[in-house]
Amino acid sequence: MKIRWRLRMAAAQREVWTGTELRRLLAEKAGLELSSASVSALFSKEPSQVKMTTLAALCTALECTPNDLIEVDTTPVERPVAPPRPVADLPKAASARGRSMPPL
Repeated sequence: MKIRWRLRMAAAQREVWTGTELRRLLAEKAGLELSSASVSALFSKEPSQVKMTTLAALCTALECTPNDLIEVDTTPVERPVAPPRPVADLPKAASARGRSMPPL
């Protein structure tokens, strides 16, 4: 499964070209105040996680849906077929009484 962060594309389709513009829209339309560094990180990198409130604010500011911001490829990943593992031989008993005891 692959996940792509498409904020830059969604913003560009709505003619929002800079982090400063996006930051202003987030404040005006969604009431979310983010630092310049946070907006820049959202614009330039794929985040490992996004708060639901931030996602909702981005959708409100850009008038889009989460599907416009996140692309999920759910194609199953093919895994190589592993050869069957050989069954290990069981160890022989040390004596007729069972296990031997360790030396003292």
